[in-house]
Amino acid sequence: MSWTKRVDQYHVIYSANTFFPRIGLKSGGAVIGQAVFHPNGTALPQDLLRPDGTVDLQYHLDDYHNVMSVLRKEKPVFLLFNGTGPGFENAITTDAEPVGEEEAGRSR
Repeated sequence: MSWTKRVDQYHVIYSANTFFPRIGLKSGGAVIGQAVFHPNGTALPQDLLRPDGTVDLQYHLDDYHNVMSVLRKEKPVFLLFNGTGPGFENAITTDAEPVGEEEAGRSR
């Protein structure tokens, strides 16, 4: 089952126990998934489609700042889910941008 949903809110979750850091992703007030950040250098588990229809995308801690940057600076942002297992690309992605567009705050 392949789908794309717009991300219009997110929340950062740093638990005080053994749970990995995560960023919850919401669309229209409903949770649609989360980015889960695992220790660098460890094998990542497969992305997960939960029975409630939400997804877990698996990343290394090195990717945390990149994901946060996309969520903070890019609009619109989408959660793309194509499936679990090898060969499926799932992502937090931006909409297409016109060629030559400069990022905000960047000068030549």
